[in-house]
Formats: sequence, C-alpha cells, structure tokens
Amino acid sequence: MTTVTDGDYDYVRQLLQKHSAIVLDENKSYLIDARLSPVATDHGFDSVPKMLQELRTKSYGSLHKSVVEALTTNETSFFRDLAPFEALEKTVLPDLIERRKAIRTLKIWCAACSSGQEPYSVAMAAFEAFPELEGWNLQIVATDLNTAMVERTQSGKYSQLEINRGLPAKLGLKYFKKKGLKYEAKPMLRDKIDARPMNLIDPWPPMGPFDIVFMRNVLIYFGTEHKRLIFDRMLRVMRHDAYMFLGGAETTVGIHEGFHRLPIPKACCYRLKGNNV
Repeated sequence: MTTVTDGDYDYVRQLLQKHSAIVLDENKSYLIDARLSPVATDHGFDSVPKMLQELRTKSYGSLHKSVVEALTTNETSFFRDLAPFEALEKTVLPDLIERRKAIRTLKIWCAACSSGQEPYSVAMAAFEAFPELEGWNLQIVATDLNTAMVERTQSGKYSQLEINRGLPAKLGLKYFKKKGLKYEAKPMLRDKIDARPMNLIDPWPPMGPFDIVFMRNVLIYFGTEHKRLIFDRMLRVMRHDAYMFLGGAETTVGIHEGFHRLPIPKACCYRLKGNNV
C-alpha cells in the first residue's frame, strides 16, 4: 500500500486553503486517507498518493474540487445549539416582524449550511413561534461549498438517524412525510428554501439584502484575513438593521469593527454598529 507522504499532506493543505480558506492543522494528516480514499476509488485510482500525484500535474479542475469538498466538515443536526433558535424566537423575529410588517417580507441566509438541517430548523422555528409568517414572503437562502450538500438541502430528504438528531417528534410529524426509507420536508417548508452552491472566498454573486444571517461554525476554520474579508462582504449584503449569528467559538472582536455583539445569553448574535435592539 502506498503511503501518504509529508509532501502529499502539505500539498493537500495548500490546495484546501487556496480554494476554501480552510486551514488544516498539521496534526490532521489522518484525514487524508480517511476522506480521500473514496474519492480516489471513485476516480479509478488504486491509492490516494497516486491520485495526488495526478492532481499535481493538472490545473484546478473537477477532481481537485472533489478533493476539496471531501475535506470540508459537514457536521450538522436539527436545532444544533438551542440558544440561537431561542434568540431567534424571543428577540430577533419579534423585532423584525414589527419592522417589516408593512412589506411582509423576510430574507434569511444560512451560509455553509451542510446538508440543510439549519435552514429547515430556522423555518420551523419561525413558523412555530409566528404562524402568520406562513403568509409572508419568507425566503431562506442556503449555501454551501459542497455541491452534493446543496442538492441534499434542496431535496429536503433525511434518514431516520438524521431526523432523530435534534428534531422534536412533534415537528417531525408536522413538517416531514415518510417516503420509503427517507423523511421528506413537506412543500410548506421546502418551498421556502433556496439552496445554492457558493464558495465564501470566491467573489460573491448578487444577493441579499438579508434581514438575518447565520454564519455559524465555518469561520473557525479560516485565517484572520479571510475572516475579515467575509465580514467586509457581510456589511454589503445585510440590511442596516439586520442580525448575524456566529458559532459559539467565533467572534468579530479583534477582526472587524463593523459589528457589535448583543447581550443575549449564550447566543453569539451581532448587529451592525449603531444598531441596538
């Protein structure tokens, strides 16, 4: 069996950082074989090193993209970390519903959405707390680097194991229907989700303006300069009174001065500077 060398690992780290901004630690070489072996097999290579050798000789293309996607983290679950959803129901949505009642429109962005449990959780939380939103123009844009994850998000289909991870039985019965071995989101939910492929470090397409942005648990993998770039761009796609949620280990402090954190317990919720609840 051909062994992945230090040179192979360095190449993969550089490839991943250049095309996704993800910084792979030096002590995670074990991920190479674990995540890239299926990619190598699918593309007809008998080992990961042979595939990497081929990649080095070619310009960035579909195989390189498959390698980058295989190394991205797709860990997620329904209602992951309850605090942001409590803040959404108790603070954010009441404020925005009052502010937008004349136009009855809300636009939300879930970035790095993985297989889509977050945007579906946001939609369910909104409808459960404020049933009147079913009559509003509510759009939830869900984006991810991994095209397979985008397709899964748009399909709204989940396994029994995925449904069991965080989704209350009452909401499962109300918003999902079993089809074969999968549970599929009902149209009232799925029609609100607009899933799109998007690499956060590439130029952003025209989008927004958003009332709420969920950018949770993705910036922890980026270096400071890429974090600053993302926050700069965020200012241009958020409304002046919009809200932004980050992950529990993420912050704008020391990186960008355009945001301030709200005093909401356990929820990393921000607004543009000058806007308070």
